[in-house]
Parts: sequence; C-alpha cells; structure tokens
Amino acid sequence: MPPHNLGQFIRKHRERLQPEETGLRTTGRRRTPGLRREELAQLCAVSPTWITWLEQGRPVSASTEVLARLAEVLQLTAAERHYLFTLAGKLDLATEQSDASAADAIVASVAHITSPAYVLDRQWNARAWNPAAQQLFHGWLDTEEAGPRNLLRFTFLTPQARELIDNWSYRAKRLVAEFRADCGRSVDDAEMQPLITELCQNSTEFAAFWQDYEVTGREGGIRVFQHPQRGQLVYEQVTFYPATRRDLKLVMLLPAPADL
Repeated sequence: MPPHNLGQFIRKHRERLQPEETGLRTTGRRRTPGLRREELAQLCAVSPTWITWLEQGRPVSASTEVLARLAEVLQLTAAERHYLFTLAGKLDLATEQSDASAADAIVASVAHITSPAYVLDRQWNARAWNPAAQQLFHGWLDTEEAGPRNLLRFTFLTPQARELIDNWSYRAKRLVAEFRADCGRSVDDAEMQPLITELCQNSTEFAAFWQDYEVTGREGGIRVFQHPQRGQLVYEQVTFYPATRRDLKLVMLLPAPADL
C-alpha cells in the first residue's frame, strides 16, 4: 500500500491519544492535540526524525518489533493493530498465533469433513487430520511415530512418499516453491531455520529445489496418488486460510470431476 497511508494512520492515532494516557506528565499549554512526535518517538525508543519521515510517507522501513511497540503505545485495538501491520506490509505473528479459540475451531472442523482433510501450521506440521486423510497418506498420517508429522519431511525423507505421490519429482519441486511462498518473511525465524537446515542436509532434492528460489501459490488443483491398497486416487485440492489464524491452513482433497 502507499506509504503515506501508514503515516496518516499513525498520525491520526497519535493525535487522538492524550499524553496522560501513556503515563507522560505534561506542563503548560500544548499547541497540538494528542502526543507530540517527540513523545511518541521516546515511548517507542526510536528517533523523532524516523517518526517524522514515517508520517510524511517517506520510504522508511518499520520492523515488526517497532510496529508492535507503536501498536502498544498508541493503544490500538486488535483490528487496528492488524491494519497497522497490513499497511506496513509485515506479518504480525504474535497476533496470528494468539487466538486459541479460533485454532480449536479449525482443528475441530476437520472431523466433520468426509473427504481427506488436514490442518497444517507454519512449519507444515499436521495439527489435525480426519480418518479419510489418515487412510490416504500412507507413511505420514497413518504412522504411530512421536513428534510432529511434517509434510516436507514426509515428502523428501520418507520412501513411501515417492510411491504414493504420482509424478513425485514435479510435485516435490512445486511443494518447495509453495512452502517458500507460504513462509515468506518468517523464513529466517528460529522455528523455521532448523527444519530447512535438516531438509537440506538430508535431501539433495530439497536442497536443490530450495536453492532455485522458485515461488508459487498454494493454489490447489488435481492431485494424483498411487495408494498401495486402493490403487490410483484422483482428487482436487482446495486450501483455506482462516481469517483470524493465518498461521494455519485447512487443506481438503475433494473428489475430482468425473471427466478427468
């Protein structure tokens, strides 16, 4: 979005907030309403010049840490904080992972879906799945192993995946491109890096695909499986991102059209 929108949003909320509401003491007559730029800068531990440039719409970058401090100092509501991060083009992971009730509802919904369905988190660990998905994904969701059942580990480190997934090389390469697009700005997070390092060290294919830097959306489409007991299975994949928990995704495999 245009940078001046972010600056105007911050300025309007700065002017609406009285210094006393932030714990600041004021003396004498004030010429401008609300907080001064210098006061906001002090409370956010940034320079007044940076606040000025930000409000003027200059192309300055705001880190997620500074945006979080701005949201706290300006006493923004959850919706206003989300809008602030959206204007800045940043991902607010703290907010996205805090709505426990939404996560519970997403996980619970899987049990009521008749087609294969599962929920993935930011690292693409399966958080929930239904019996249909468990029956389909031989070697992934039907195992008794402890720990997270990661889709990428299954695809690249489990022998059954190469037999189950039709045209494995093409699908695996596309999966890495989808993952890179999905993790986006969080690719360097402490939680994400160990997974990427492990996959690069243990799979030459993943390492090569990852170094290609290809990016593609998780758009769905036809998925073909060669199941060891049920033979060839064809589905149409659909992926949904819940509005309040963008760190989770619901993936459904619907019966493919009969004319395919």
